[in-house]
Amino acid sequence: MAQLPPLPENFTYSAEHEWINADADAIVGNTVKIGITAVASDALGEVVYVDLPEIGDTVTAGETCGEVESTKSVSDLYCPVTGEVTSINEAATDNPGLLNSDPYGDGWLFEVTVTELGEVMDAAGYAEANSL
Repeated sequence: MAQLPPLPENFTYSAEHEWINADADAIVGNTVKIGITAVASDALGEVVYVDLPEIGDTVTAGETCGEVESTKSVSDLYCPVTGEVTSINEAATDNPGLLNSDPYGDGWLFEVTVTELGEVMDAAGYAEANSL
């Protein structure tokens, strides 16, 4: 495994390797960004394509909402929250390599106005679950 960037401590994580850019108690009722973790992008290898939900779509926690394709494989993207998609990161769709080079910053995928939170963990729990 390559040297991964540190996990942002104020983010929330899913077992399926997605992140939310807020603490768990600040998610429901707010608009948050969703992305994939460095663990996921490292396992995928060079990301070459992302398929994301459309603005206005309703996404459901624990269900697939897109795909991330790399030179190695295609992986489903699971939404960690339920809500309405309000924005798509066009920079990431135009340059999917951002998921590798800046997974917690410019490599975010989409924004959701959240009505319900799925099963998530804090940075310490995600680090422990993934032996980081």
